[in-house]
Amino acid sequence: MAKIQNWKPEDPTFWREQGSALAWRTCGVTTFSLIFSFATWFVMSAVVVRMPAIGFKFTTSELFWLAAIPGLASGILRLIHSNFIPLLGTRSVISVSTIIKIIPMIWLGFAVQDLNTPWTTFMIIGFLCGMGGGDFSSFMPSTSIFFPKRLQGLAMGVQAGLGNFGVSIVQFVAPWIIGLAALGATAGGPQVFTKGEPIKGALTVVKEGKIVKDVTVAKAEYADAVQIIRDANGVITDVKLVETDKVKLIKADVEKDANGVITAVHPTKGMGVEVKRNDKGAITDVSLRNVVKKPMWLQNAAFVWVPFLVLAAILSAVFLRSLQMPSRGFMGQFEILSNRNRARVHTWNCTMTYICSFGSFSGFSAAFPMLIKTLYGGFDGAPDPLQYAYIGPLLGGLVRMLTGGFFDKIGGSKGMQWTTVGQIGGVIFLVAGGYLTPTSIEQFSGFLWGMLWIFLMSGINNAATFRQYPIVFAYSPAKGAQMLGWTGAWAAFGPFVWNSLIATSIDKTGTVNAFFIGVAVFYVYSLFINWWYYTRNGAERFDYGNAGGTWWDKLSDAEKDRMKRIDLGQSA
Repeated sequence: MAKIQNWKPEDPTFWREQGSALAWRTCGVTTFSLIFSFATWFVMSAVVVRMPAIGFKFTTSELFWLAAIPGLASGILRLIHSNFIPLLGTRSVISVSTIIKIIPMIWLGFAVQDLNTPWTTFMIIGFLCGMGGGDFSSFMPSTSIFFPKRLQGLAMGVQAGLGNFGVSIVQFVAPWIIGLAALGATAGGPQVFTKGEPIKGALTVVKEGKIVKDVTVAKAEYADAVQIIRDANGVITDVKLVETDKVKLIKADVEKDANGVITAVHPTKGMGVEVKRNDKGAITDVSLRNVVKKPMWLQNAAFVWVPFLVLAAILSAVFLRSLQMPSRGFMGQFEILSNRNRARVHTWNCTMTYICSFGSFSGFSAAFPMLIKTLYGGFDGAPDPLQYAYIGPLLGGLVRMLTGGFFDKIGGSKGMQWTTVGQIGGVIFLVAGGYLTPTSIEQFSGFLWGMLWIFLMSGINNAATFRQYPIVFAYSPAKGAQMLGWTGAWAAFGPFVWNSLIATSIDKTGTVNAFFIGVAVFYVYSLFINWWYYTRNGAERFDYGNAGGTWWDKLSDAEKDRMKRIDLGQSA
């Protein structure tokens, strides 16, 4: 199918008679595909919180790294992805990039069924899942060029908002989809899911720093059941539960076939001892628990998206069209780093502020389940991370969709300014309130509200950027599209950076406070950049909104012509 020539969205007649219908159809199909791209990108964050419960012995740091690695791939791929659109066209790029994501989804579904699957294999799968995040840099810019400038904020807000529902959907669906035997049984047997509630007051644990130094049985009825193992120096090396007349040792009660594969799991109840260790093997906590074991089909969390990816690929191949665009090649991606017209300054400004918005949103979306598990998972009545993790991404995606049109009216930089202040306030609330170093489960509600506030502010901030960045490069729609791709690429590293730094913060300091304080400092830096260049009176490229025009509209015809000539590589 030939590419469309002579696309003129700024022409009112063309837009009314031809452009509008095709533009919104393109937005609809690409948005549907983007939902499942984001589901692929974030599926690992939903899976990792369940892996310890079915028997995988990965450390907390290793689990955070599994949640992080898709972000590394997505960032790298976004730097490349936007170059495909001029070469191959919207239709081909979106169709192919959608269908190939079934590879990591199927691989992940089989990998979680084998407890011997090494951590490195999951890292490779996670990297491939990052292809879903890479799609953004071709999906969004290719859609934006179909729309006139006055509607780009609305269109991009709708696409990004709905597309990011994929993050929420994958985390919302996971808790109940993994319990459906009918789906799981079609591609493998169940795993044994173990959940235990601590028995209050059963054990007294004495610590020196973060290491357990002594354990005593506080309740007499369990005295004969708990075996404390020490080495020759009296150092506790393990704690085990011994079956007695009063205590029934929890059993798996599984059925296996001739090859040793689990075919059925019968729910059982009993008691167990949970021994937590750090990366060096030292015991950090011990608890006696009432334990329930039941079947789980964790592969469902991956397999369920395969038919939707196939459908999205078909819709893309059938209904999308491609525009004829000049190809600038891979190096053309870096034209926005040119010193001409202060392009480099504004490119890096936009990159920093976009990391502040979408980088923050995606980073916290990927880290949220593990943060809940790590900070509050050790308390009695600990929350199920997947019952709450989807709320933040859902909220951020929803407000992004609803506020895009608003910033078309008032200007994007103003919205970016006050929402960044809101992000800073959310972090201060969490750190100062002690919600990141909890001492009781009662603090969870404060933690949850603080995180939801950050998601809310990040989502609105992101909606404002979709208006702001095309305005910064108002003299060139091509460069505006490049900017969306470029900034989106760097912000896609958010899940990688956020999760890896959280893991480092925990390893080095024992808490996540250092990470959150660092994020607040970065927010302040982003706030200053946006204020100085785009928001204050007399700012270099001020956005007045649709009612007042933009900095570009204030230039003389001669100044506009000069900037266009430079943009085309001609002499000024």
